[in-house]
Amino acid sequence: MSVTIYTKDGCPYCAAAMEHYREQGTAFDEINISQTPDAKAKILELTDGQAMVPVIIDNGEVKIGFGGG
Repeated sequence: MSVTIYTKDGCPYCAAAMEHYREQGTAFDEINISQTPDAKAKILELTDGQAMVPVIIDNGEVKIGFGGG
């Protein structure tokens, strides 16, 4: 399983998403757009221009936002 989570500093939804995957025992890669200069452009590309986080790529499926388990 391949999971990538795009986050930003201080985002409670990002923290909840990462905690959810940790609790499931699913490894993930975090890309913090606050610390990775080109990551915001990638988010806009993945979400058709929606500037929000988290953006979760789970086995190729793009999920925008996180509302819990």
